Amino acid sequence: MAVNLGLSVACFFSTRAWHDRPVSSSTVDTAFQAALYDTADTALDTGASVLAGDPSADAELDRRGREFVAAAWRRGWQPADVVRIARRDLDDVHVRVLAALIRAQAPDDTARGPRWTAQLAELPAEPPARTDRFSHATTVLELYRLLLRLPALEPLQEPRPGPGRRSDSRMLTRIRALLAKAEATGYPQEAEALTAKAQELMARHSVDEALLDAQATDPDAPAACRIGVEPPYEQAKAMLLNAVADANHCRAVWNEPYGFSTVVGFEADLAAVELLHTSLLVQAQSAMAKAEAAQRAGGRKRTKTFRQSFLAAYAHRMGTRLGEVAAATESRAGEDLLPVLATREVAVTAATDRMFPDTVTTRMRGITDEAGWTEGAEAADRAQVASRPRLP
Repeated sequence: MAVNLGLSVACFFSTRAWHDRPVSSSTVDTAFQAALYDTADTALDTGASVLAGDPSADAELDRRGREFVAAAWRRGWQPADVVRIARRDLDDVHVRVLAALIRAQAPDDTARGPRWTAQLAELPAEPPARTDRFSHATTVLELYRLLLRLPALEPLQEPRPGPGRRSDSRMLTRIRALLAKAEATGYPQEAEALTAKAQELMARHSVDEALLDAQATDPDAPAACRIGVEPPYEQAKAMLLNAVADANHCRAVWNEPYGFSTVVGFEADLAAVELLHTSLLVQAQSAMAKAEAAQRAGGRKRTKTFRQSFLAAYAHRMGTRLGEVAAATESRAGEDLLPVLATREVAVTAATDRMFPDTVTTRMRGITDEAGWTEGAEAADRAQVASRPRLP
């Protein structure tokens, strides 16, 4: 009896200790040890089998996922960043699981600012489709592998709008309307004229914001945002983003491995860059499709080098034209603006250097098609960027 009693007591205390550390936690630990720290498919199958066999582990598995999401935020990632990388490296089902995890983690997160809130609102809305337990566990482990291996990124400073100011102002609403018309029209000259007018309004909006900041007792500091630059032809797309950023007093730094550029600037300028870059991509694709159709009509097959050369030339020439529009608008604002712009330029450059102390310049690759380069430059040259009277 003494022996049996001793064993019973030992088992009793052992059971209490095991309850302090639930069976589900042990299951998840075992699955993670097998699957997350080994890249072999067999290891993934082992971990998924462990999870599939223990339904009580589901809640703990979700909790660990929220922890991985929070860890990604601490390493400088943002919702749009992780969704972009998951969409690139995994499948749609992984993206849906990720979106659900981000939403579930959001109530436990700190306030992040308007740009973060907008990214949460843009998460894929479709819930993940549940299949058999093994397939679902495999999907979750593949996603957690990705989250676990995300490196640290440069933290982004959210904008600090002053009292009574809105980044989404009536001016930006007018700019969006112009760009929407530019994207919708079937006439290249009209599209490029509308784009030039949008850039003029952006430059004027930037001037107004700069003057407001100069008069404020605590002017805004430069902020930063990330904009996706995804295949194909990502190098030319990054070049276009860089051209738009330069024309709007921002700096863009491309992260090729993770498919985005970080744009540093003042909030009004960042909003302008996001709007214009997105619209110009749409317009460039449309112009390129028309140019390719003409090439095919002449008996030439479309090629990757044609498209790469077209987009590179479009970006190069469009940067020049946008810069001319911005310079003309700023010159009409008067000489009093020059010290303000110079101060903001120094602030943006200093902020970029702090975030990216070690950057390199990359050479464009694949710009070898003369017809593509000529067509792209001509598409950008058709923009009417002459000075225009101020709109009422």
